[in-house]
Amino acid sequence: MSEGVKGPASKKTSPLWDARKAETEQKIIEAATRLFIADGYATTSLAAVADAAKVGTRTVYLRFGSKAELLKRAIDVAIVGDAEPIDLAHRDWYLRAATAPTLHERIAAYAPGNRALMERVAPLIAVAVQAEAGEPMIAQAAQAGRTATMENIAGIWRQLHTDGLLHPDADLDWIIATLGTLGQAETYILLTRTLDWDPATYQRWLHDTWLHFATTPSHPTDPRP
Repeated sequence: MSEGVKGPASKKTSPLWDARKAETEQKIIEAATRLFIADGYATTSLAAVADAAKVGTRTVYLRFGSKAELLKRAIDVAIVGDAEPIDLAHRDWYLRAATAPTLHERIAAYAPGNRALMERVAPLIAVAVQAEAGEPMIAQAAQAGRTATMENIAGIWRQLHTDGLLHPDADLDWIIATLGTLGQAETYILLTRTLDWDPATYQRWLHDTWLHFATTPSHPTDPRP
């Protein structure tokens, strides 16, 4: 839902205290992720998360404040894969996808990286979709996440264009609009549920789709009236 995990700076500076705090938060997030996916948003309670994480309920409330905030945090961690304060754009696989010397190297980095991201985050996004109607915080964060996905994909493709790695007749705006939509977590959920694709099939489809758009002349039809 965001670019990754950027928690507020702690007022305490003890390395031991920081390590214990991080360990507690990790246990809570891991427990919440399991329960949200298994039981859904409405059924999962902070008390159940605390029990699964083997911490006090008050600890969960103090760390996260609300169930909506806990789901949002779990999604943010799932996006980047851990709780380190490094956003998506500065992860190794993403940097390779944005800066590798050749088109094939960039797509070869993006497809497995995005597959791994989707495997982590899509089940939680499905939970968030269920919760959006009744949770304004989740609805706002979900929309921000969709926008961020579109912007991240646009950034990669604009750089491909700048570096002269696209077909000369490729329509950049059309490609961004199309792949920015196809790149949403909801698309991954739809493909895996409707077509019964496994993650490896999704990765191959993503790789081949990106390669096709990059190397084939675009013939878009303006969808606007």
